[in-house]
Amino acid sequence: MKESETIRSFLAIELDKSLVPKILDVQKEFKKTNANIKYVPSGNMHFTLKFFGNIDLAMVDNINTVVAKVINNYSSFDLNIKKCGCFPNKNLIKVLWLGLEDGSPIKDLQKDLDNEFRKLGFKKERNFISHLTIGRVKSPKNKKEIQDTIEKLEDIEIGEMSVYKISLKKSTLSPQGPIYEDIKVFEL
Repeated sequence: MKESETIRSFLAIELDKSLVPKILDVQKEFKKTNANIKYVPSGNMHFTLKFFGNIDLAMVDNINTVVAKVINNYSSFDLNIKKCGCFPNKNLIKVLWLGLEDGSPIKDLQKDLDNEFRKLGFKKERNFISHLTIGRVKSPKNKKEIQDTIEKLEDIEIGEMSVYKISLKKSTLSPQGPIYEDIKVFEL
């Protein structure tokens, strides 16, 4: 790789595989709507801490330095996955997601990382909401059924997972969907 090469990247917490069956059950509920939804494969599910977009390879070392510095203040923590919702709102549904219990340390971690990333020239995240994307709605087909399913699953409890590491990932877009590769894994 040449130094002037760019990569599409993000910082994420990977999903604990033990929770996948319950999440696939949620996707099955949305599949019953027969709506035009592109579902996220379980191997690609994650909680994004920061989406960098296309960055110059030379920036990777700076990002690694920031992450290493910030996570020194953190140890492993638990996330309780619960609640189902959508972005941007129930009238214009683009993304289906599962959320987290309030009070999770992920919010503080994201804020601390974001403050340091701003020093590298990245934009501040506005209204960060920790979520696990499970699907992207491609058209308004069967919108009422999607809304009803969101309402039915609004208070769903998926379960807890422990977070021991975060990963800087490379995302390569392909016709089959994004392909994620670890650039660097940071232990908490």
